[in-house]
Amino acid sequence: MTSGVTDELLDAAIAALRRGGLIAMPTETVYGLGADANQRQAVESVFRVKGRPTDHPLIVHLADADAMARWASTVPAAAARLAAAFWPGPITLLVPVGRRIDRVVTGGRDTIGLRVPAHPVALELLRRFGGGIAAPSANRFGRVSPTTAAHVRDELGDAVDVIIDAGPCRVGVESTIVDCTRSIPQILRPGGVSSEQIEALVGAIRPPSGPSRAPGMLDSHYAPACRLTILPAGSKSDGAIGEVVDLSTDPSEAAAVLYDRLRDLDRRGVQRATVIAPVEAGIGIAVNDRLRKAAAGR
Repeated sequence: MTSGVTDELLDAAIAALRRGGLIAMPTETVYGLGADANQRQAVESVFRVKGRPTDHPLIVHLADADAMARWASTVPAAAARLAAAFWPGPITLLVPVGRRIDRVVTGGRDTIGLRVPAHPVALELLRRFGGGIAAPSANRFGRVSPTTAAHVRDELGDAVDVIIDAGPCRVGVESTIVDCTRSIPQILRPGGVSSEQIEALVGAIRPPSGPSRAPGMLDSHYAPACRLTILPAGSKSDGAIGEVVDLSTDPSEAAAVLYDRLRDLDRRGVQRATVIAPVEAGIGIAVNDRLRKAAAGR
């Protein structure tokens, strides 16, 4: 099996899902805390283990774009175009939820976030499972997302029945979320697919705004215990407060190591740190979004 993951481990994960248990699954973005999206008690366990407010919706992961019609009441034209172009990939599409879907997974809302991840292990798991897996990041609510299986073990431990270790996540920050239910699609969270890529397919889009209605929209999120100061791209470290976090000037490389660097600060008990932000372009927009939220109100 790809990434050293055995068939036996996948079988164990699927068995856990079918009996209403929780798994940690790798994706290209971050590790997810997965449950059978069709089992209410399993989904409730995700909220309980994370300490996540029950009105904060979960993203449902699917094996392919054809499955979207089983979860959505309708598939907006923008969602169909974006799915065709970017699935499998780091983009979540917000669509009207199907009438038969338990609203516990949507946080009581009439929309649902759907994604097909671009990770061979996740796709094989989803294909074999044959259903949707509700999988927010596998960490306590509001804290730093996990990009390795070790991060999951350190934070959630025995609360997870099966952890699928497929190595570090390639992208390193969560998916872009696009609200496709509006006449003009709106990016609710920046991520691995850029606004420029989205606009090239669907035309003008609206930037993030309004109250939280999707994962990652709160002002404070992805936060270490360490207090962070953010300096603009290109800044010198002379004015840094505390330890300087070593992020690459290349936005993609910065994204891949961001959460590991933030977790390392807490592991070592660092109290104050300064991060020099990457350039505000491409995935650098998502990295800077996560840094601002990690530093907010601290």
